[in-house]
Amino acid sequence: MANLRLALAQFDFSVGAVAANAAKVRELTSDARNGGAALVVFPELTLSGYPPEDLLLRPSFLAACDGELQALAAATHGIAALVGHPHSEGEVYNAASLLRDGVVEWTAHKQALPNYGVFDDKRYFRPGHQSFTALIDGVQVGMLICEDVWQPEPAAQAAAAGAELLVVINASPWDDAKQADREAVLIARAQETGCAIAYLNLVGGQDEVVYDGASLLVNGDGSIAARAPVFVDALLWATFDPQTRRLHAEDWPVLEDQSIEATLYAALVCGIRDYIDKNGFAGVLLGLSGGIDSALTLALAVDALGAARVTAVMMPTRYTSQLSLDGARAQAENLGVDYHVIDIETTYQSFIDALTPAFAGKSADTTEENLQSRTRGVMLMALSNKHGRLLLATGNKSEMAVGYATLYGDMCGAYAPLKDVYKTEVYRLARWRNQAGHRKMGLGLQSTNTHGALATPDSRLPIPMEVIDRPPSAELRDNQTDQDSLPPYDELDAILEHFIEGEQSQAEIAAEGFDADTVRRVVRLVLLNEFKRRQSAPGPRVTTRAFGRDRRYPITSGWR
Repeated sequence: MANLRLALAQFDFSVGAVAANAAKVRELTSDARNGGAALVVFPELTLSGYPPEDLLLRPSFLAACDGELQALAAATHGIAALVGHPHSEGEVYNAASLLRDGVVEWTAHKQALPNYGVFDDKRYFRPGHQSFTALIDGVQVGMLICEDVWQPEPAAQAAAAGAELLVVINASPWDDAKQADREAVLIARAQETGCAIAYLNLVGGQDEVVYDGASLLVNGDGSIAARAPVFVDALLWATFDPQTRRLHAEDWPVLEDQSIEATLYAALVCGIRDYIDKNGFAGVLLGLSGGIDSALTLALAVDALGAARVTAVMMPTRYTSQLSLDGARAQAENLGVDYHVIDIETTYQSFIDALTPAFAGKSADTTEENLQSRTRGVMLMALSNKHGRLLLATGNKSEMAVGYATLYGDMCGAYAPLKDVYKTEVYRLARWRNQAGHRKMGLGLQSTNTHGALATPDSRLPIPMEVIDRPPSAELRDNQTDQDSLPPYDELDAILEHFIEGEQSQAEIAAEGFDADTVRRVVRLVLLNEFKRRQSAPGPRVTTRAFGRDRRYPITSGWR
């Protein structure tokens, strides 16, 4: 019995770009046919992009997807193509169609509709009730869509229908725990059914989610045959031996650095690049304070977009240290970005003078500190408008969790790359970036194109060590440090992870060895500041419980 040759199209297919997505399918199908593949596979909802959200409520959008699908089918000869798309027949389904010999041979509907975390499939789709198989080059191939493989029944149905190989198309967002979960599920399905599994995942950024690719080949005995690189566009070639039920990857690209820091950094770069490029912005700008958060954000922006598309602005006041001025300038020069210094002391003082009569009888407090931050916000938004560059907010998850950020001040921005990155991770990423600074590619990719390409500055570090080593400070008053207002970040982040990702109670967290009063204070701050987070910029989701679609708490609540 001959082996089956297939090609997995691990590529980015943008939401709403129906014609462009179809053109990419057409091109990659031709490449796969020319390379001798009998089957080419595309991700979940290829034609619409994922998630299309309320675009699915527009009949014209569904009609456009169907029109492109029919045109693709008519042009598909000499190869079979499995394409994901929304399918409307009175009700709407998350579907995959097999295109072969000029027709849509059959259409399968996703059976298991996720409705947790960032997923909202039940809002838009009706579930399917059948697993489909097709004979391709003498091999019975079962077809499943994403969540279907996370449940035993759809795979079991396909195996009962004679499937030897399961092809699973996915739009599975990345987070720091996802790959281990995926592999455990696929190993279980393979061992339960005896079927080998070719798992194809989408790649690219879409609003608050990033898709990592990381496609997988799993043999019929549950062993992992191959892992595709993360955040890389690639046409992945594989062969399937039906006698042994084993898969073989053909020259898949390899990443030298597969550390969590390398993968997380690539996820953030992917999120920035795709948010900016897909929304048609010329570039970005950000306030560069001389602190670690803005320094890492600047490095990420340069790696995502190139130095020519990034502007950094230092806005000192009387409280800005020489260390901050020197660190910001050194980094801007090292990375080669457009750099401006705009002293806001006079502007800030004019606000104070104007408000003094209305402040009569009240002593100075955080109001004056926040006014400095809001003065910077006004300046940055003006520069963003004038130059057509999107403003990046630089705050991290630790700050957003406890509200250590100024609404309409340092929270100004249209995209927040570090929104789901804890402060302790910010430090780890900054150190990793310095160590990786001389690689030509961000993840040490040996071949093909990467979504994590790093800039390659000269011998100077991309993030100066004095910026990394200094005590963190907002510099809104004399000798201020973050720890004047917050517990040490290693303690704070550990409590936050227990409360946010772990959903543990205050008593449970204290039982882990944390001071009970500190736990109560931190939890109170998290719950109190939901109103701020609702007004914050979107940013890439990289944990299992990101603020926004993942974690939706009421603003008004008596629960403490």
